[in-house]
Amino acid sequence: MLIDCDFHIHSKYSGATSKNMDLENISKQGKLKGLNLIGTGDALHKLWLEELKTLKEFSDGIYKKNDVFFIVTTEVEDIRRVHHLILLPGISSAESLRESLQRYSKDLDSDGRPKVGLSGEEIAEIVSEVQGLLGPAHAFVPWTSIYKEYDSLAQCYGDSLRKIKFLELGLSADSELADYIAEVKDLTFLSNSDAHSPWPHRLGREFNRLKVTEVTFKEIEKAIERRAGNKVVLNVGLDPRLGKYHATSCIKCYKHYTLEEAIKSNWRCGCGGIIKKGVKDRIKELASYSKPKHPEHRPPYLRIAPLAEILCMSLNVSNVYSQKVQAMWKKLVERFGSEIAVLVDIPIPEIKKEFGDEIAFYIDAFRKENFDIKEGGGGKYGRIIFRKEQYSLDDF
Repeated sequence: MLIDCDFHIHSKYSGATSKNMDLENISKQGKLKGLNLIGTGDALHKLWLEELKTLKEFSDGIYKKNDVFFIVTTEVEDIRRVHHLILLPGISSAESLRESLQRYSKDLDSDGRPKVGLSGEEIAEIVSEVQGLLGPAHAFVPWTSIYKEYDSLAQCYGDSLRKIKFLELGLSADSELADYIAEVKDLTFLSNSDAHSPWPHRLGREFNRLKVTEVTFKEIEKAIERRAGNKVVLNVGLDPRLGKYHATSCIKCYKHYTLEEAIKSNWRCGCGGIIKKGVKDRIKELASYSKPKHPEHRPPYLRIAPLAEILCMSLNVSNVYSQKVQAMWKKLVERFGSEIAVLVDIPIPEIKKEFGDEIAFYIDAFRKENFDIKEGGGGKYGRIIFRKEQYSLDDF
């Protein structure tokens, strides 16, 4: 069976997160998105952990609400400000991990994404003791990631490197970029949303399609470790050029710089702002090859955007929350079952027949990457420019 999974989200107990990030909203909106399995996020936070205990246990390590499955997850920040994503085999494992980390953290109960006074290696060992899985979160972003702080995985994880089975790409990278780096060739790539609100243009904006025989923690673990025929068969996410930190740019005025220009200006923009190294340039520094080398096990990466954002373009509306966009979003999702079905699976002629040329064009253009992009950087998302004059609606 194939299941669509978003392993990295946050609850209402994390900083800068919507108060609507509760189990009711996450499960209902996740179902509309088309997600089968969602990470709980923030499983070390005392209040959120108590709420997780209200979930109905479905199988070994998997819980259920409103026809959506949940797997217990959390994110922690280590002593070097590197973020790690953790998947756990159940609520009791989260309680054990919380107990082990409590002496090293002052904010387990004040922030769903706690800071822990341990190295990545030490955290990996402790997670292993509770039979959890750990890997670098949003591995390339220029703030709190492994490749911002280190030049290699071994520098972070030391003797625990053998325990690391996955790497989360983050919104500003994809398989095409990450596979310039030789040391990640054996790792499974995960593409997750890191959502801070439950609405479908955030929740599941990046997700993973897994092949498993049943929905249990062990089966998910096998898929991540690529064992017994289980595996990730598709990564889905934003075009990395749309990511907020793709290009080297000023964080104040967003002016783009080449790496050489940034170094020459001592990482200061003419406006006085700080220039932040982009993911694209950081990967160039780390690159082992002149072009990406994808290992045989690497699945395709489908670049897509949230349906509400695509509808903004097709309906010429600027706000995803506008009545016009939301009404059309609802019609599409009700007709085809979920947002993911519309974005990825439904044949374009079928969409065209029922919803017209414009909407079909924009969805198909994303599937075929028939667009140009003004790259994002410095904390500002990129912008899409469609090549409509080069595209025929008769091509459907």
